[in-house]
Amino acid sequence: MSDVGRVAIVTGGGTGIGAAAARHLARQGTGVAIIGRREDVLKKTIAEIEGVGGLAMGIQADMADPEAPDRIVNAVVERWGRIDVIVNSAAVIKHAPMGQIKREVIDEHYNTNIRGPILLIQAALPWLKKSDSGAIVNISSSSGSLSIPTQSIYGMTKAALEYLTRSYAAELAPFHIRVNDIAPGPVDTPIHLSWASDDIAGAYKRMAAEVPLGRMGNADELAAWIGHLTDPDGAWVTGVVIPVDGGQTLF
Repeated sequence: MSDVGRVAIVTGGGTGIGAAAARHLARQGTGVAIIGRREDVLKKTIAEIEGVGGLAMGIQADMADPEAPDRIVNAVVERWGRIDVIVNSAAVIKHAPMGQIKREVIDEHYNTNIRGPILLIQAALPWLKKSDSGAIVNISSSSGSLSIPTQSIYGMTKAALEYLTRSYAAELAPFHIRVNDIAPGPVDTPIHLSWASDDIAGAYKRMAAEVPLGRMGNADELAAWIGHLTDPDGAWVTGVVIPVDGGQTLF
């Protein structure tokens, strides 16, 4: 166990928004446990953080695995002896018309996007209660508010995550644990390769055209908001869902 100030667990931390959040939190002086399925990208993000003097550890895990949250929490507590922040960024997105959605795709979305965050928060809760600045940030999506053909299952899980945010914020407020949510619009991250790899340039162009500000977001812009919502200076903010989407959900 080593001395460290605050400690954060960031799921989906190998790439995209999760990796950007891990780097941002580390720059703030937080020890970061980065969770992801791929060892290679975990090592890369850890090297980036440690290369500028930050503290990080990697845990290879799939958030769809119901045994993963307890294993993650035990490893983090063994290393640092505390948990102050949870960032639920791991997600699955697969597009399909309603009549073609397979049961295993439904299960994959639920297990990763909903059950994973629930079980991780449950596992970490005793340690969050001991923190004097406990904070949880869930990453939902503008898809949870928009009616987008072929995104029914993904959008449903993200809408559920927003409800979970509000419910947990009320339930955990007596313990001074804040729970907030960021709902990104289209952001330039590798997750889009899971459904648009045949024409990623065309997909990006279409997504940018749907945003009033005329462009896709980038992961560092989302990480800055995660930093704000987990910082002790934001101690009077809980239960909010913030659309960081370039105005996509205005219409």
